[in-house]
Amino acid sequence: MKSSASTIHIFLPAGLRPIESAVFMRNWDTRDESGSDHGCEWEKDWEDVRRVCGVLDIPCKMVCSSLSHEYWTRVFKPSLMSWESGITPNPDVWFNKEVKFGALLDRLTEDPGHSNIPWLATGHYASKDWKDHNGVSRPRLLRPRDVTKDQACYLSSIPEHSLSRGLFPLRTIKKTEVRELAVKAESMGICFVGEKRKFHDFISQYITPKPGLIINLETGLQVGERAGPWNFTIGQGAKVKGLKEKTFVVKKDIPKNIIYVVPGMDHPALHAQSLTVRDWTWIWADSLPKELMHPGGLKALLLRDILDLVRHCETARLTTYAAGPSPRLDPN
Repeated sequence: MKSSASTIHIFLPAGLRPIESAVFMRNWDTRDESGSDHGCEWEKDWEDVRRVCGVLDIPCKMVCSSLSHEYWTRVFKPSLMSWESGITPNPDVWFNKEVKFGALLDRLTEDPGHSNIPWLATGHYASKDWKDHNGVSRPRLLRPRDVTKDQACYLSSIPEHSLSRGLFPLRTIKKTEVRELAVKAESMGICFVGEKRKFHDFISQYITPKPGLIINLETGLQVGERAGPWNFTIGQGAKVKGLKEKTFVVKKDIPKNIIYVVPGMDHPALHAQSLTVRDWTWIWADSLPKELMHPGGLKALLLRDILDLVRHCETARLTTYAAGPSPRLDPN
């Protein structure tokens, strides 16, 4: 990945901190799928890592034995359970919390070769600062300079102690500048992620297909069939063959195994004024904003994903205001 090589390239001339080692994470064990390492893509990725590190004259090492287990139990297995139940998970958020800033950081901290608690520099487009809180300096996760590539949302669930050890050298530069740095680092084509496959074909190896209907919400008529609810996410295109107009998923009826769609991306049924968030976390876990407990709620900004616009919203705890209005979203 160009951003990873660019992260190293920024550190070297700046002398920000001594680079003890580049780390290659082998999170997926091909043997779990095929029973053999033959033809697996991680070997090429590892070779690319060693080549780039050789050019930059820094050491590198592979961390894999426990991370593949942690990835399976903490990220992939819970994701499978969510997909099977009709919920679209975000494995990237879980991966950063449970593996990269979880198991990996724990492994590096326990490594007897480290004399101090390590810092972990990544190629995320995110930023961080420190703020005094009751006499204690605590880290805050921030958006990067290039907000069009903002990846802070993928780090939103990592714990405070992990964020305190994180470094984000790409926070002040734009994507175009990263490409230039990647060329200088001779990292063109490097990829730390395994070979990409079609999502449907990959997931079908782990979840038994459940054929069901696709129904037009307006007419109540069947417009197609699908293998399982995990291929559809509310708000996204439905990709129904044979229809002249593009349709979008608006509702999932999991008990009846039905996906409802509507024509056009601006259909009123696709818009909402409120939403409920489960398993919500605050990085300063022991210091939640007091506004969450007030009737007016916390005035905040909402970023649904990195391709969406930032929206103003009011947030409140439903356990406190169960009888009151739901948190509202300002479409502007």
